[in-house]
Formats: sequence, structure tokens, C-alpha cells
Amino acid sequence: PAALAARAGCPKPPEPAAQRAEPGPTPGPAAERPTQVAAPPPAGPRDPEPGGPAIEVPVVVLEEEVEVTADAPASTVPSSAANKALDAAEVEDAYGIGGGAGGGRQGVKGVGAGSRGGGAAGRPWAKGRLRVRGGGVAAQGNAGGPLPAGPPGQGGTSEATRAFVAPEGDARCSTFSVDVDTAAYANVRRFLSRRVLPEPALVRTEELINYFAYAYAPPADGAAFAVHTEVAACPWAPSHRLLRIALKGRVLEAAARPPCNLVFLVDVSGSMRQPNKLPLLQESLRLLVGELGELDRIALVTYAGASGLALPSTSCSERDTILAAIDALSAGGSTHGDAGIQLAYATAIQHFVEGGVNRVVLATDGDWNVGITDREALKERIAEKAKSGVSLSVLGFGGPSGDARMEALADRGDGNYASIDVLREAQKALVQDLQGTLVTIAKDVKLQVEFDPAQVASYRLIGYENRRLANADFADDQKDAGEIGAGHSVTAFYELIPSAEASPSAPLARVRLRHKQPTGDTSALSEHVVSDVGHGFAEASPEFRFAAAVATFGRLLQHPSEPSAARFPDVLEWAAPCVGEDRFGYRAEFLELVRAAQALSPEREAAASKQPADRG
Repeated sequence: PAALAARAGCPKPPEPAAQRAEPGPTPGPAAERPTQVAAPPPAGPRDPEPGGPAIEVPVVVLEEEVEVTADAPASTVPSSAANKALDAAEVEDAYGIGGGAGGGRQGVKGVGAGSRGGGAAGRPWAKGRLRVRGGGVAAQGNAGGPLPAGPPGQGGTSEATRAFVAPEGDARCSTFSVDVDTAAYANVRRFLSRRVLPEPALVRTEELINYFAYAYAPPADGAAFAVHTEVAACPWAPSHRLLRIALKGRVLEAAARPPCNLVFLVDVSGSMRQPNKLPLLQESLRLLVGELGELDRIALVTYAGASGLALPSTSCSERDTILAAIDALSAGGSTHGDAGIQLAYATAIQHFVEGGVNRVVLATDGDWNVGITDREALKERIAEKAKSGVSLSVLGFGGPSGDARMEALADRGDGNYASIDVLREAQKALVQDLQGTLVTIAKDVKLQVEFDPAQVASYRLIGYENRRLANADFADDQKDAGEIGAGHSVTAFYELIPSAEASPSAPLARVRLRHKQPTGDTSALSEHVVSDVGHGFAEASPEFRFAAAVATFGRLLQHPSEPSAARFPDVLEWAAPCVGEDRFGYRAEFLELVRAAQALSPEREAAASKQPADRG
């Protein structure tokens, strides 16, 4: 690791390694819940108070339900196979009643906190339901009593992932994988359209920012990306500086798009009957068929109680045949995703197009109850298929069920993850952004920012909690990272506290970018120096100001209890003048979502206004 860090231009990591504060996997959505787990008792006056009697806590380990008493030793939570400590690779979902969960890499350690994990507190939901992804699970606790958050460390969206970091030693560099997924934005919109604030765990701020197209100039020299940086005053903390790093992928003309070999793996289980699931999926597929040409091919593989080939790989010149197969899809049965995935990949490989787009697209509501018995093995299989040139993208329908799982599958499959909540979203993903959705121009894209401690006293990355990497991973070509499609833009913000000796004329940071060609195994490195000319927020570009407003919106939703100088009216004030041409109305829609969140948050806004502003 020290050698790799040196190659990356960063100092040797300090010892001991256990003291490093690197964020790990974030807790998954609290709203997600396997169907076979009995619901917690309804909230009400009869619910036991904190410190009450022990109760039974259902724990799900790899889709197997296990009953554990609330006063069981936290270090020996049993699995259904044998009594043993659980480690991060074995734990996917957990629900506790009044219990807590520990993140981290030390298995099940402590009550409500991982040994190195920055555990998540047992947030009340019907008196204590909690979902945790990654890390060990502490199933201890009394009825209705949420446990305190664990210490800062490597797991969960703990305070450590949001705290400022001094650029000293190994922390002089910050490394993360790019993310062009947009599912979190659709999930936020789905909640707000129902006049409900989204669960904070479902809000990934970087996906809100990257939902929008920005007027970044594309590369002019045939390169995969253009890199744009800009620094201005931070709107929610004017004494701080806000650094924006933006990538713009090479734009591909429609006529230059390579032929597509697409296999849609369609969930037709009983849970897909609702109008916003399979019927919306069928409408979405009809839109896509209208955009494809005679050199493109589509196959439909269905999975429920059994998998089947609803449409063999068919040229898009046979449009009527494809549309008839789409219309014939119907929902029924339980979900058996594993067999369907095998058949989908076999179909894609059978019709593999050299130099073309070979992609399996999983379309599901995420409610997998049967057939997936080893999720880690499934992820490894998908990653292995990606190496053969067949990638996996995921389209989620009907809500946030399985959100973290679907995001992870798309990541391992070198694809992207979008949530389709309305037909307009399908129009965006499968028509307007078709090139970016289907055509990968670079893979394993990583960013590393090295800060000059003479210029920057401390910094924090906004969002990207589950995309952060160790500095040594930057130069490690075996380490997986995100993909970027044709024309995609990626935006990231760092909030900076200037040092007392900062000089306006000196560079404050160096940005390094690594990426591989879509079929390559060796990454290329580019570097860019960042300077700060001292602009105020009002002097920043409209694209900077709009993206900063979206970042603020994400922060308010994702960390509602965190004191902040910004409020929803500030978001509106900053974003409204920057709507611009807005051809498809997405920025105008964003303003409506902010107003909806503001209307639902008067008590939150009033409480936050009494707290001291967050100044780092």
C-alpha cells in the first residue's frame, strides 16, 4: 500500500492503519424490508418504553430468518446454520426492534456500534425497525429504545464521513469512484410526490447532483473526458470555499453508436402487477424500441417461479414481433432471480457483438424472495461476466425496495442504476440519455484530490459516502470503480476551510484522474492543478450555483438533524436564477420538489433555525 500511495503522489499512510477514518458501506434504506419478516408491533401507547423487557428480534441473514432474543450476546448472534459470529460478507439485511446495528469490518462487536465501523443508531420506525447493509449486526436492545450511534470509523454514514479532515499524512489525499447513477433522485421525487419526506438513507446527494445535465464543454481532442474545476465561496458557509470538480464525457453522435445486443431480464413475479411496475416497464420498453435501429437486437428473459425466454434475440427491424412480446408480458408467481440471470447472460453471450454494446438490463422492483441464496456469489458472477464484455444495468420500478442491492449489482456489473417512477423518467433514461445509458466510454474511473496544507486547513467531500476509496486503491488497476457513458457529466464538491496562511496566487489542490478504455485493463492517468481566484458565490457560473443548490438540498434531506446555516428557501434562491433553457423541464421540476420538501418540513426548519450553524 505504501508503494502504491507513493506512485499516486501521496504520502505514506500513517500507522496504525486502524486509526484511519475511511468511510465504508452506508446503511441501506430503512424503508426496505424482505417480505418474509414479520412486521414490528404497531406504534402506539401500548408500546414498551426504552429499558423495557427483552423482545424477540428478527434478523435476516442471506434471506434466512433467524430469531434472536434482545439480550443475546452481541458477539455471538447465531445464523440459521450454526452459532457463529457474523462478518460483513455474511450480513446483508437486518431488522431490530429497539436494537442497534454496528457497521465495520470486525463482525458483530459491541451494542449498536461496530468496533471500527461507526455503527448506525437504532432509528425508531414503529418503535425500532432498522435495516443495515454491510458490517456486523448487534441485535441487542430493549423494546423501543434506540441505541446510540457508534464511534466514527469505517462503516456507515457516521459523523466521520461528514466531518472535516485536515490534509495531513495520508489524509492529504482524498480518493473516490465516480458515480453516474440517478436512482436516488427518482426515489426522492417518489416520496415528495406523495407528500412524505424521503428516508435519509435513500438520499445519495451525488446522485441528486448528477441527475442533471450541465453545460460543461466536452473534450475537443478526442479524449474520453474534459475536466473542469471551479472554486467560489460556499453558500451555506461564506467563509469556506467550495471546490467543484466536473467531468464531461465524450459526446457520441447517434449515427456513430455501435450496434446493441440487449437482453432485458424482466421480473414478472406477482409483486410486479401494480401499474407503476410491469405496466410502466412495458411502456418504457416501447419507448426504447422506437429509438433502436435494424443493427440492434433485443431479447426478453422473464423470471418468476421459473425463468423463460419470452423473446429470443431479435433484430429491431422486426419491430412488431418485439412489441407483441412486450405486450404479452404478465405478472404472477414468486421471484426466482438467479435462474433468470443465468439465462440472460447465456443469451447475451450467444449473440455477442464484437465492438458493440453487450448488456443485460435487469428490470425489477427489487423484491427477490426465492432463489438468491448467496448474494456475494451473485455479485462475483456478475463481476466475472463484466470482464467478458457483457455488462449489467438495473432499472428499478415501483419504489425503493432493494435499492442498495440493485445499486451494488449495477456497480459490480460495470453498468448504471436508474429508478423509473414515471414514464417521463423512462423517456429521460431510455430516449434523451440513451447514448450515456448504453454506451460506455470509460470504466473504473477514479478521482484523487491532493490538497496543499498551506492553502487548505481542512476539507470534506459532499456525498459519495459509499464510493470512497483508500488512497492506495487509486493506482491499483484491480480495484473496481465506476463507469461513464457517452456524454455523461459527473460533478463533485469539496467544502474547504482555508488555512490562515493561504495565498491567493498559490494552487490549492491537484486533481488526478484514472480511467480505462471500455475493453482495457490498464488505466491512464491525467493531472490538473486547481487554483482559487477568490470568486464569491454570486460570481460563480450558473452551472456551479445550480449544482451547489442541489447539493444543499441533498444535505438537508440526507442529514436532517445536522445543524446548517442553509434552509430550503435558500436552495430556491440559489437555484431559481440558474434554471436556464431547461429544455425538458427537469430544473423547473427540481424547484417544485424543493417547495414540496419545504412544505413538509416546517417543524424541522424551525428546530434547525434554533441550532448554531454548521461551520465545520
